Amino acid sequence: MPFIKSFSINADKRTPFPFNIPAVQFAREVVLDERVTIFVGDNGSGKSTLLESIAFAVHLPLIGGQMSAAAGSFEAARLLKPYLELVWARQTSKGFFFRAEDFSDFIDGVEKGRMKIEMDLADLKGQVDDAIIRQMSDSMNYALHNTRRLYGADLQAFSHGEAYLTILQNRIQDKGVYLLDEPEAALSPLKQLALIAFILEVLKNNNTQFIIATHSPILMGIPGARLYEIREEEMRQVAYTETDHYRVTKRFLDNPESYLRHF
Repeated sequence: MPFIKSFSINADKRTPFPFNIPAVQFAREVVLDERVTIFVGDNGSGKSTLLESIAFAVHLPLIGGQMSAAAGSFEAARLLKPYLELVWARQTSKGFFFRAEDFSDFIDGVEKGRMKIEMDLADLKGQVDDAIIRQMSDSMNYALHNTRRLYGADLQAFSHGEAYLTILQNRIQDKGVYLLDEPEAALSPLKQLALIAFILEVLKNNNTQFIIATHSPILMGIPGARLYEIREEEMRQVAYTETDHYRVTKRFLDNPESYLRHF
């Protein structure tokens, strides 16, 4: 059984942003009674704004900390919070909100921290044994130490996609609400299939809910998922093969020349 049963954004305003985007205008009694709900739609349709608003209201953490500390990037969610109504089947504060840009910022921050510490210790080169300098660097680098503690490895040793998948697999536990915003951003098609396999394994325990925004026809195919397609004129529940993403991708793969000859 899912945790969040449904949600609505009950705003009569149509301007300014974020009240003018389709997802906000049509988000009325959106049912989330399946344990995987997927929002699809073109760029600018507002699917990410829906996830941000839910995550902000539930106080879900980000990879780099709490949403309340991320000044500016959740302004739309702050504006929509008074209008957002969540209906719970069973309430929880457990879960995680994962955005592709937060992952990149997190990895960059760890790397910048490492480089700064190396520069700070550069004057010791030749005066102190290299092994001691490395030990000092590790002890000073809290972010690097914390990633090793949480994920069992130095994420810089992985490819971008491998690190991304490793974090997801380590942060998603048996219980909670997990909001994933375009998780395909760093994942190859094969790694996207690995993510689906992982999600299906987690769902076997019946204590987890996923709400996903994606452009990926692969991730849209998660068995049993409820799909909502957001368009300029509506937001409606659709079957997998009825989505624009599926139809365009299938037509292209069946006959790429019919598209490419026009360029």
